[in-house]
Amino acid sequence: MPWTPNLSVGVKMIDDQHRLLFEKAEKLFEAGQNQKTKEYIGELLEFLDRYTKEHFADEEKYMQSIQYPGYEEQKKAHAAFIERLKKLRGDYAASGGNLLVILNAQQMVVDWLTKHISNMDKKIGEYAKNR
Repeated sequence: MPWTPNLSVGVKMIDDQHRLLFEKAEKLFEAGQNQKTKEYIGELLEFLDRYTKEHFADEEKYMQSIQYPGYEEQKKAHAAFIERLKKLRGDYAASGGNLLVILNAQQMVVDWLTKHISNMDKKIGEYAKNR
């Protein structure tokens, strides 16, 4: 899942942070192709925990600065992702790297990249551009 220009939100800070997430996702998929997903998933989950806290805080601060009308919806989506990630990290730790947990992590990242960024985050850029 490489980063492509059509995924740009149009806000440099947000786009730069999204690119970093795509790079990590690429490494996860490469690890899967090389049967090394189990070794990498713990690292990815750790990264996602740090990344989401920083990225969501930055994104929410930006939305507030432009008085983005979809702020509350975004904030709820961010909170839901953080809860899913917390559960996934717990499941991963408890399972010792169960394949199903690994597949769920991959699916969660794919869903977030394709749905949230493409649908919700792009609206932030459109709003900022048309203000």
